[in-house]
Order: sequence, then structure tokens, then C-alpha cells
Amino acid sequence: MGIGASAGGLAAFEAFFSGMPADTDPGMAFVLVQHLAPDHKSILTDLVKRYTRMKVFEVADGMAVKPNCAYIIPPNRDMALLNGTLQLLEPAAPRGHRLPIDFFFRSLAQDQRERAIAIVLSGTGSDGTQGVRAIKGEGGMAIAQNPKSTEYDGMPTSAIATGLVDYVLPAAEMPAQLIAYVAHAFGKTSFPVSPAAPKSEDALKKIFLLLRAQTSHDFSQYKQSTVVRRVERRMAVHQIERLEEYVRYLPQTPADVEALFCDLLIGVTSFFRDPEAFGALQEHAIPRLFAGKSTGALIRVWVPGCSTGEEAYSLAILLQERIEELKQSFKLQVFATDIDRRAIDCARAGIYPASVAADISPERLARFFSQEPDGSAYRIQKNIRDRVIFSEQDVIKDPPFSKLDLISCRNLLIYMGGALQKKLFPMFHYALNPGGMLFLGTSETVGEFVDLFATLDRKSKLYQRRAEVAGAHRTGLISRLPDDGPVPRPSGKVAGESKIPVRELTEQALLQQYAPPGAVVNERGDIFYLHGRTGKYLEPAPGEAGMNILKMAREGLRPDLTTALHKAVALKAPVRHPGLRIKTNGDFTVINLTVQPVPARSDSDVSAKLFLVAFEDAPAPSRQHSETAAVLGAGEEAGEIATDVDARVATLKQELRAKEEYLQTTNEELATSNEELKSSNEEMQSVNEELQSTNEELETSKEELQSVNEELGTVNTELQNKVADLSRSNNDMNNLLAGTGIGTIFVDHQLRIQRFTPTVTQVINLILTDVGRPVSHIVSNLVGYDRLAADVRDVLDSLVPKEVEVQTQTGTWYLLRIRPYRTLENVIEGAVITFTEITEIKKAQAALRESEDLRRLAVVVRDAHDAIAVQDLEGRILAWNPGAERMYGWSEAEALAMNIRDLIPESRREETLAMLRKLSRAEVMEPYRMPRIAKDGRIVEVWLTATALVNDSGGVYAIATTERKVQSEP
Repeated sequence: MGIGASAGGLAAFEAFFSGMPADTDPGMAFVLVQHLAPDHKSILTDLVKRYTRMKVFEVADGMAVKPNCAYIIPPNRDMALLNGTLQLLEPAAPRGHRLPIDFFFRSLAQDQRERAIAIVLSGTGSDGTQGVRAIKGEGGMAIAQNPKSTEYDGMPTSAIATGLVDYVLPAAEMPAQLIAYVAHAFGKTSFPVSPAAPKSEDALKKIFLLLRAQTSHDFSQYKQSTVVRRVERRMAVHQIERLEEYVRYLPQTPADVEALFCDLLIGVTSFFRDPEAFGALQEHAIPRLFAGKSTGALIRVWVPGCSTGEEAYSLAILLQERIEELKQSFKLQVFATDIDRRAIDCARAGIYPASVAADISPERLARFFSQEPDGSAYRIQKNIRDRVIFSEQDVIKDPPFSKLDLISCRNLLIYMGGALQKKLFPMFHYALNPGGMLFLGTSETVGEFVDLFATLDRKSKLYQRRAEVAGAHRTGLISRLPDDGPVPRPSGKVAGESKIPVRELTEQALLQQYAPPGAVVNERGDIFYLHGRTGKYLEPAPGEAGMNILKMAREGLRPDLTTALHKAVALKAPVRHPGLRIKTNGDFTVINLTVQPVPARSDSDVSAKLFLVAFEDAPAPSRQHSETAAVLGAGEEAGEIATDVDARVATLKQELRAKEEYLQTTNEELATSNEELKSSNEEMQSVNEELQSTNEELETSKEELQSVNEELGTVNTELQNKVADLSRSNNDMNNLLAGTGIGTIFVDHQLRIQRFTPTVTQVINLILTDVGRPVSHIVSNLVGYDRLAADVRDVLDSLVPKEVEVQTQTGTWYLLRIRPYRTLENVIEGAVITFTEITEIKKAQAALRESEDLRRLAVVVRDAHDAIAVQDLEGRILAWNPGAERMYGWSEAEALAMNIRDLIPESRREETLAMLRKLSRAEVMEPYRMPRIAKDGRIVEVWLTATALVNDSGGVYAIATTERKVQSEP
């Protein structure tokens, strides 16, 4: 199992190994590949050890892989698997461009083939996607983490988008599914599909029927071993034991029919796959394509089975490079076809994961690709994209393109059976221009069709179309006919190889002795077989060599032969023309001509209509003319009659000759017209293909425009949402700042005002037009504080916040705070100045101080032996200590409800009022003697000391008195 992860991988690994069985060994080996910092030690080994009973190793170079062990890639290394051992390599790509997961997955696919499993966990980017393609191409299995369960879903999403992932699961659920799959896929032998297993063959035929019914594509002629492997994998995915059960399962789940279809079409492709082969193509084949081409000529290329388009774009890049080298203008059309609609859609988009950079040289990557803004993918440049036309086509049943200069059919034929391959090579020969190139995969060859294609580079599988020769077209047609068809074939056996039956010898002897010469032709007159000596009736036609009986017919035979063949084709019945005079070596031979259809056998699949043309010599003419002349000479009018007969005969001969000449001319004109019509038909077919290509281009352009329109619509919606969110956030922030009542000013490094809240205008005189002005230019209402600009500069220099208490001219107090302005990236871009009103806090502090003073005074007053009281300027008693209670008898509660006048005798009240007036002016008074009235009515003489109580503003708000009883004189 190759397990790849990047960002968020630690949590995914933890979840994965936590889901492993705690009491049994899985029987597998796990190789973990994560994107690691090259200069930091990985903690992955220690982390995995906590959650698994398996042995865990950090890989050392050459370490052999064993089951029930986990292997961790070390930092700053690429890793590959070779013959069951892990090989460490120095990273070839610079940091940030490495794709270690793809690198390892590809080597895993090559080393383990169908026993390889790829698991893609959390991570950003697309590393692992190409590796999944490689493993699936070898018949392996792939699992991706459910994007909803990942911290970063880039890698799993990219792998899932290929359509090749078998399971999409949370990391914790993968081990159970993995163990079940491996037990089913590798815990038993494959089901046999051979003549000894007719039930398996019938089941496969049913699968082919289901595939054809749902996808319209026939896989019955594909290599059976390939189909069996793919079917086995699908059965293992669904834990189905028997093939018959899978056949019953498919109709119930059409989605799995589609999944099997995709598995059968897995295209293991990449840019410039097999670099040596593409190098040979660039060096040997492509220059030949342009040789002899004039400026403005059209180069046509066809890539059948193009998969996701990498090969087609690679060819377009090579051809574009050649055009730029020649510094001439050429038209280039690359037709790329496949039966996989999803692959075609991917190819048309021209967007590939960033991992393709490993297959493309940096120079080509810079010239022909553009990187997406997020760096996750590369897009084919438009000048290359416009030269490639993608369409959905089945190379087996759909008409091919024609007049092509190059066909690149790589690694498609290896999946097809021999009968299917025999149909494709003649078609490729027909589609190519004379001298056109055929480019096959490294494991493919033209086989028996060496008469159609000459080898240009055997190692790189480059072939060149041979020139049209006699019988070449016939070879292509005969290759489609069965060996047991009605057309006679030479046996090709050496004498003595087998015993020839007497019946066959007899038939051959009779045919040679008594059967007339003849030929087997099709409805156009193309000769398939000649019997007997036909030289008296046929001769090679001048000009381009060919095997057409109408062109080879001798003088006197061609008109009637043409007519007879056309009648036999139309009537499907024998046609006979007796007494034809054929010119042979200066003399005339009389023959009987017969043309009749050849009946097809019931077990033959021959679709061509064949006809037998037989030439039978007529009996020699009698000496009727001389005998007639002798008889007539006996009479007296013999001379005149003979003269009339000769004249009549001469006239008839002349008319016959004229008719023959006219018919010959007509036939020649008809043949010319047929050739012109054939040429016009080919031209129309070419025009039709070009119109089809143009239509496909327009369709592609329409789809691209629609896609761009949808993207623009999506972007527009996103921008509108962002603008709305920004507007709401801006309103929220304005209301928040205004609602807090905190005056705020934002300044930049040059102390220029960037923004401010309305509250701050009570402290500093700001208006909207002050935005952009230095804060030092603004007049403030602060008293005794003029260091605002200097303090802001100090904060920006030291990055240490500062707080100062300041007061305005109106007496309002503020707490001034200056702090650095930090962005989300922790970059200092200025300072924030805030003014928080603290007037009430200052008042509370003053009141607290007064309260503390009064508390301390209250202690003194309570414990004093003298009577102490406090009264306001109106005489109301505000305080009354215990000494006053003892001296006068009134309790504190009673006293607080009284006026000081109630304690003063009537005669002394004016004096007391005068004293209060002096004290209200804060005049200092000496202690004096004063009578007081006690609660029981007695008069108490006291020494009274009065003190004015003054507030912070200097005003008198109350008077405190201390009264001590006058001691009686002895």
C-alpha cells in the first residue's frame, strides 16, 4: 500500500492506523509518503508507532519491504520501489515543485502491477493524481479520503476527479475495507475463462451485452485476459465471489456498468510518454512530414484512443516546434478521438494537475503552459489548444479520418484481439496519405501487414505507409474475409505436406480441362481470382497498374462486359452475351460471355457481392458465305444479288463499326465521369470531414465560451457576495466603533490620518477632509499635552504601547492609548490612537479619596471624648458622634433629624449665625465658650471649636464643631 499525504496528513495517518485491527496483523506492507520539510526531522515515525502494533521504520536506502510493517519516507528524499526494495534518491526538483507521492506511486505500479494499492489522504495540490492513474492502469486499486473529513481536500479531490478511485472513505474506515478487498482479491485464484469453462464464457458474453446496451460500445473483441482482470477487480471491490453473481449484480446497478466501462478504458498516458520514442519521432518522422510541403500547406494528424489528451498535445507541441524551426507558415490539425466522454471533456479543458511538470521540460512548460493562479494546475496555451480537435469516436465502428500525414495509435492495439487488429491496419493505410507515418506503442507492431507499412524505426515503432501497389486495396478487403469464404484461395501448402483426396484431384483436373477461363470480381470489376488462361480476353491496361477487369478487357469485349456486369449487379441474375468478336493479335475471336452472381455461403460473413465472369469460345463459323455465292452464281441474276448482299453487308458493318465506336466513346466518357465522380466524392468526403471538424471546433468553442461564461457568472456572484459581506462588515465596524464611545484614529508610518471615528472629534478638531493629513497638523483640545506626534513616533520605533491620561479644556478626562497597527500577516502598517473617556473614573477616584479621609476621620470622631458634630451651612446636623450623645442625651438618629439651632438658647442664636457666616467665608475663628441645651432641658457650657470643610474647588460645604464641657471652677 502506498499512502500519500501532505498538509493535515498527521491527523489522517493517526485516524488511519487507529482503525487498524488491534489483535491481528493485516498481512500487508504500508509505505507512507508525506511532504516533509527538507531540513527538519519528521515526527511521523513516532506518531505511527503509537497507533499500530506493526513495526515502523524510517526508510534506509535499499531496505527490503516486508509484510506487517510500515515504512516512512525520510526528509529531503525521493523514494521508489524496485524489486521489493525501497530506493532513496536525491530530489530532482527544487523545493516547492517536488512530487514525491506521484514518484513513488509510479514505481509501485511498475513493480507490483495489479498488487499495488494507492491511498490518497489530506493535502493541498494534486500530488498523487498521476500515480493513481499509473496504478489503475496496471490493474491496481485506489482509495481517497472523503474530502469532508480532511483538513485540506486538494489532493483527495484531484484524485477523485479522475474517476478512477474505487473507494471514497474517511481515513478511520479505510483499514476495514482495505483488508476485506485484499482478502477477496488475493486470497483466491482467478476464475478460469477457457474452453473448459463455458459458463464463464457465457457470463463474459452477458457482461459484453450489458456494456454494449448501456454504453453502445462492444468489448467482445478485446483481449480476454485484459477484460478478465478488470472484471475481477470490480468483483473484489464489491466482495462478489462468483462471476455469475456479478452478472446478476450488474443489471441492478447501472452505475457499476459505467464503472466497469471506465476501468476497461483506463488510459495510462502522460506528456511525452516514452521520451526515447518521442525523440525518434521528432528526429526521424516529423521532418519527413514537412518535406516537400509548400508554405501554407495543411498537416493532418490523428490520435485514436487519445484518453485525456496528453499525447495529442505532445504531438501538437512537437509539430509547432518544427514549424517555428522552419520559419514558415503551415496549417496544423490534430484530430484526437476516444470513446470515453469524460476523458474527452478533460482533454478539451486542457487543464492538468501540477504534477505533470515532472514529465515536461522546463522550457516547454514555460512556452506552452500557463500556471493557474493557485498553483494547483497547468493550462495548455491557446495557440496549442486551438490546433487540437477532440471528438468522441469509436475507432472500431465509426468512419476514420482521411488524407492524414501521421497516425499516432499508441498502446491501444495491445488491448484488442488479433481479428480486430487485422481490421484496423488496412483502415490506417487507407486513411494515410502516401508516405504518411504510423506511430505505435512500444509493445505494438504492424505484424503481417508489412506490405502496407515499411519500418522506419523498429525500436521506436515508427512506420511509413507504402505506396499504393497492385492488389493493395484488395489485400485490405480480403483481410476482412474469412478463410472459408467463397473466394478461391491458394492453399499455400508444400507438396507432400498432406495427402490430397482423389476427389479434389479429379475436380481440379476436370476444371482445368473443361471449365472455361474466367474471373471472380466484385460489382466494380475489381478482380479477386483468375481461373484458366485469360490472356486471349484480358490484357494489362496502359497507365497505372491495376486489377480491374473492365480496364483489362480486350477490344470488342469491354462494352458488352460492362453492360453485362451492370445488368448482373442490378438483376442479381446471370447475363449472357453470345457471339462477341474480340480482337486478338490482329485477328478476331468469337466468344460467348457469361456473368453470374456467386452465391454466398450461409456461414460466411462476407459482405461484398462477388460475380463470376466466364469466357467460352464459340464454334468456328461455317463456309456459308462461299456456298451462297456459288448457288447464286448459277442463276442469271447472281451478280446483282451478290452485289446487293455485299453492299448490305458493308453497310451493316459500317453501322456496326460506328455503333461500336460510339459505344466505346460513351463507355470512355462514362469511365471518365465515374473517375471524376469518384474524385468529387473523395473531395466531398474531405470537405465533409473538414466541415465536421469545423463543427466540432465551433461546438468546442461554444462549450468553452459557455464554460467561461459560467465561470464569470460564478466569479461575479462571488464578488457580489464579497462586496455585500465587506459592506456589512464595514457597517458593523463603524457601528461598533461608534457604539463603544471610544475615539479612534488610524495613522500610517508617516503619521498621516487614514481613518477616525466621530467620538474623537470631541478631543481633536477633525473633519472628513483631514484624512491624509499628518496628525501633528491638527489642533487638539487637550490641556497641557502637546506630545501626541512624538509619542506615536516612539511607539512605531519601539513597538511598545503607551498610555497617557489627558484632560480637555472642558474638564473631561481621557485615557490616551497608542498601539502599533498589525495586519493579519503580522506586519506593522502604522499606529492606532484611542481616547477613552475616564471622567467618571476620575470622579470616583476623588470620591474614594474623600471617603477614605472621612473613614479615617470617623474613627477619630468615634473614639473621641468630646462632642463632635457636622452641620451644613443651613445648620442641619450631618454627623453626631457618641461623645455628643453622652454630653447632650440625644441619640445619633434623633440628632440627624434636628437643626443646630435646637441646641442653642434663644439669646445666643444671632451670635451663632454670625459665626456660620464667617466660617462659610473660610475665615479662621478661635475657640469660644457657648451654652448648649441638653435633651433634659439643662444648660451645658462648652468650649466650641468650629472648622470649615472645603471641597476641591475651595468652596465651604459644611462646618465641623468640637465641643468640650467647661469644667466647674473650684
